[in-house]
Amino acid sequence: MADPGGSVEVHGAVAVTGEITGRDKDPDALLARIETTREDLARTIDSLAERVSPANNIRMARERAMQELNRPEVKKAAIAAGAVIAGLVILRIWSRRRR
Repeated sequence: MADPGGSVEVHGAVAVTGEITGRDKDPDALLARIETTREDLARTIDSLAERVSPANNIRMARERAMQELNRPEVKKAAIAAGAVIAGLVILRIWSRRRR
């Protein structure tokens, strides 16, 4: 923070004291910069809202899962796991019928 008796720190177009610096004394130029800043902020907020949207997160997770399931090694593992489960079910049914 600037010392009241010292020099003024400048951040962008507005000095810490609240005075408008030289290049933005034209009201039309200042309004144009404000509007540009507003539009940038609106795009940023829209982007953030899209990233944290539960519906978008579910959609992206579903797409990633489908990509993983389409990999050949994952398909082979799923087939092997299905065969093991089917074998266990058949074995259990067969063992209950023997009793």
